[in-house]
Amino acid sequence: MPESAATAPTPEPFRSSIMQIEPQWIDYNGHLNMAYYNVMFDRAIDEFWLELGIGPTYKKERHGSTFTAECHVRYLREIHLCDPVQILVWLLEADDKRLHTFEELRHATEGWLSASSENMSLHMDMNARRVAPFPSDIQQRIAGVAKTHSALGRPEGIGRSVAMPSKR
Repeated sequence: MPESAATAPTPEPFRSSIMQIEPQWIDYNGHLNMAYYNVMFDRAIDEFWLELGIGPTYKKERHGSTFTAECHVRYLREIHLCDPVQILVWLLEADDKRLHTFEELRHATEGWLSASSENMSLHMDMNARRVAPFPSDIQQRIAGVAKTHSALGRPEGIGRSVAMPSKR
């Protein structure tokens, strides 16, 4: 159904550019090596940070950046050479110094879920090399995105931990 002027667009997570699996990323098992899932998640976050105004120009001009404090990756389905992938990013929560994100790596044409990554990123004052609050204009931009993303359904897998299955 075409969108009318009276209908607001449906909120959706940030969508990265479509990425291709590089041949050197394939391991001896014939699928994407686990390390390169993180490379692709990181590339998608870099694209998302541009939307938030905290990319390379921000670092150069305002001496701020982000560091990953925690990351939890789930590998759910194999990805192979020539599979196009796209990453969806949710900004789950944010405060003046932290960004809680969740990412899904999906097959770009078939849509199935291959992996997810849940992350906590810290805002850094790069001159002091310490955690510091975002500038107020950036906090406002982040708050707007977080509000939009809060209207989305929360993806499955948030808050998971690594543990052996319990025995009954």
